[in-house]
Amino acid sequence: MKTAQVTRMTVAVLGPGGVGGLLAALLARAGHRVICLAGAETARTLGADGIRVRSGHFGDFTARVEADTELREPVDACLIAVKATALDAALERVPAKAPGDGLLVPFLNGVEHPAVLRELYGRDRVAPAVIRVESARVAPGLIEHGSPFAEADLTGETVDRERLDALAEALAGAGVGTRVQEGEVATLWAKMSFLAPFALLTTQYRLPLGDVRTLHREELAALVAETAAVSSACGAPADPAAALARYDSFPPATKSSMQRDAEAGRPLELDAIGGALLRAADRYGVPVPVASGLVRELAAPGH
Repeated sequence: MKTAQVTRMTVAVLGPGGVGGLLAALLARAGHRVICLAGAETARTLGADGIRVRSGHFGDFTARVEADTELREPVDACLIAVKATALDAALERVPAKAPGDGLLVPFLNGVEHPAVLRELYGRDRVAPAVIRVESARVAPGLIEHGSPFAEADLTGETVDRERLDALAEALAGAGVGTRVQEGEVATLWAKMSFLAPFALLTTQYRLPLGDVRTLHREELAALVAETAAVSSACGAPADPAAALARYDSFPPATKSSMQRDAEAGRPLELDAIGGALLRAADRYGVPVPVASGLVRELAAPGH
């Protein structure tokens, strides 16, 4: 039986952490050329040792990748997998002309970053994406993937569809459940509508999702309703009941990435998630008293 021929792509990964490192390793294992962009020490480690992945779903493996501190050649796609708090500094590793006509594909939380990237790289190059996965970098080049899945939605109403489909095919061939979605706003707000209540409440109360959904059920329901109202005002579908049911389906010990950042003393993506929610609410005149209170408390010194 013949194996389908892989169309080899050249993919840069800016931020080879939990998400970026996993995607880089999976693409490299599937036969694609991968260039990881990181600080000098991390780049040396990745270039010498590759990326090791520990995963019950994908197995334990090591993938060889290239690594550099800056993108120096055109690529088919540049996956941007840094935190929103690190985006401005990280983009210095990707000069405006360096990707050539390759796609810029941000896997960032929030809804405002595509406009920033389009200003820098051009409207016809930016293809926003969202990913559903639990994956963490425990050391440079060592990734622990914990969820029994990795699923990505790619969008890009302003980019070449053939390029987007080719990237989706590469990701799917590497094991990532991948769809190309038609509506960018709907795709980004579908993630935001789930993420904002989850992140804000688990971080505020320093509790995993199981405790939040039982001990703070009314507040969770109110915040889900507010977020759904903002999503609807932005033109994206919203289903508060489905959102609550999804929270109920997750393992009780589940923590948000914002909560993990707070526990580790790292900067929070509060502005990219909570701030963006409040700005959208203000733009469309949607009252969000629960969200406003949580963002204010989380932003207070010493929280």
